[in-house]
This record gives sequence, C-alpha cells and structure tokens, in this order.
Amino acid sequence: MTELTLYHNDMSVCSAKVRMTLAEKALEWESVHLDLRAGDAQAPEYVALNPNQVVPTLLHGGRLVPESTVICEYLDDVRPDPPLRGADPHARAQMRLWTKRLDEGAHAAAGMLSLCVAFREQHLDRDPDALRRYLAAMVDAARRERIAQALEFAMDAPGFAPALARWQAIVADMDAALARGRWLAGEACTLADIAYAPYLARLEHLGLDDMVRARPRVAEWWLRLAARPAFQEGVTRWFNPAYLALFERQRERARAHARRVLGGDR
Repeated sequence: MTELTLYHNDMSVCSAKVRMTLAEKALEWESVHLDLRAGDAQAPEYVALNPNQVVPTLLHGGRLVPESTVICEYLDDVRPDPPLRGADPHARAQMRLWTKRLDEGAHAAAGMLSLCVAFREQHLDRDPDALRRYLAAMVDAARRERIAQALEFAMDAPGFAPALARWQAIVADMDAALARGRWLAGEACTLADIAYAPYLARLEHLGLDDMVRARPRVAEWWLRLAARPAFQEGVTRWFNPAYLALFERQRERARAHARRVLGGDR
C-alpha cells in the first residue's frame, strides 16, 4: 500500500491541482473521496484531520499535510524530479507569487462564481433543515456568507461582479506573463501553471471563459496545459457527470450575464 493518502473531492479545484501534481510526479496514492454536499468534510473524523473542514488533506507516512498550495510544494520535495518550482530563484519566486494570488482571494472569487452560477442549485435542492444544519456547522464564516448571497441573489449577488473582475485581471496578467515565456513562471511548466489549470477548466464549464478566448496567448497556453497527460489523469478523469450537466444547463445564461457585467472589455 502506498504511503500517500489523499482526502479529496472529485470537483474540488484545490483537490484537482494536487491530483495533477501527483500525476506529474508519477506518484502512487490512495484515494479517500469526500462528498462535500453530504457534509463529509464536517464529519468529526475528518475535522480531526483538518479542522478547517476543507479538502484536500494529504497523509504521508502517518504525517498530515493540509492546504493544497503547501501540499503541491511538499510533493515537489518528496519527488524532486521532474522539478516543478522553476529552474532558478527568480522563476521560483514568480511561481510562488502566482500561487499566493490564488490563496489571497482568487480562489474565493472562483468559489463565488461557481456558487452564483451553478452550485446554488444544488443547495436549493436540499431539505431546508439539512441546509441550515450544513451552514451552521461551517467554520468558514466568509464561505457561509458567499453561499447565503448566492442563494438569495444568484448572479446578481453583490460579490459576483467583483469576483468576475478579479479573474479578468488575473487573465490579463497571465497574458503579460506569457508574452515573456511559454509558461506563467518562465520557460518550464511549474506549480503555477498546475495550480491554475482547474480554475481555467471551471471558468470554461461555467461559461465565463470569454476573457480567456479573447487573449490568444492565454488561450494557447490553456490548450497546452489541458493537453498534458497529468491534466487528463488528475483533473479530467475526475469530472463528475452530474456537475457537468449542471454547468451545461447554466452556461449560456452565465455567459450572457458576464458579458453584460464586463461590457465590451473582456
């Protein structure tokens, strides 16, 4: 049995970037899949591993490593070849600036977009009492507020437009970075590119990818990234058909709404 065990969720973007890193490293791992809508991340046995009630969590030889950004760098230490942090100190710094940006607001913004476009439908289908218990047990107050906004206002939620604008700015900065090299942190694919791969897939699924297609360098980078075998292994093969169907039902409405929000400058 492998020493690596990953507690994760199929459609979690944070889980996906860790799975892609595992695939790039050709590391074997044991899967413990959590149903987030069923409250598995709030179960006492999981909270004992991760008090923040989020996925993923890595267990390696009996030692816990939480937080997806930290897990990816940890895996690069566990198996340094192929290296995924850049060839020199500057490239490594650029890689960390990109992943830091995700952790400092871009991830939450993507969550807001996902909630307002699609995931609110899942929550609204729940028994009201079960939904109240689910929200009450959530330790992340900001996430609870995002869900509440999405449930009440859908894409008219106060947080939707700022979240969309944040990702528009990120894509513009990706375009500038890709003018200097083939990948976000230089000439080699790094953890920066891997970290953003599931988020670009999510924008595409939600119909919010006009901003990507409007920038040829970003669109070409995204195609190269999605064609990597590790993307197929760590991201695509875990796509949940029920979620994909939900995204498809909402996609054109979301695309039209995003165009109104952003206007002609995509």
